[in-house]
Amino acid sequence: MEISFKDKAVSFLQLVASGEVREAYRRYIGMGFRHHNPFFRGDVESLMLAMEENAIMHPEKILEIKHTIEEGDFVAVHSHVKQNQEDLGVTVVHIFRFHNDLIVEFWDVGQRIPENSPNENGAF
Repeated sequence: MEISFKDKAVSFLQLVASGEVREAYRRYIGMGFRHHNPFFRGDVESLMLAMEENAIMHPEKILEIKHTIEEGDFVAVHSHVKQNQEDLGVTVVHIFRFHNDLIVEFWDVGQRIPENSPNENGAF
């Protein structure tokens, strides 16, 4: 049975959050991968090393998937990421583009959750 792009995107994020960054890349990243995070060079190695460094700095990271959307070769994952149990965290949208069943392009957008938000609906 073939795994959906949504399941692959979620599995990739779960592996990265649990510190298994190289395994996530081995399983799911395709040739010619590029990303659009403005804080790092656009190549595969730069982002992978940044993810590994973050995993070392935050070994108690928590990833809670809220929504996933798949349309054609694209997947969007809306999640709550916390560096530890006490952290209010960040709401993050990761967007993946697949080619030949592997991730070849990646975007991520995050917004810190404020301590005293006036929004009664919450971040999620």
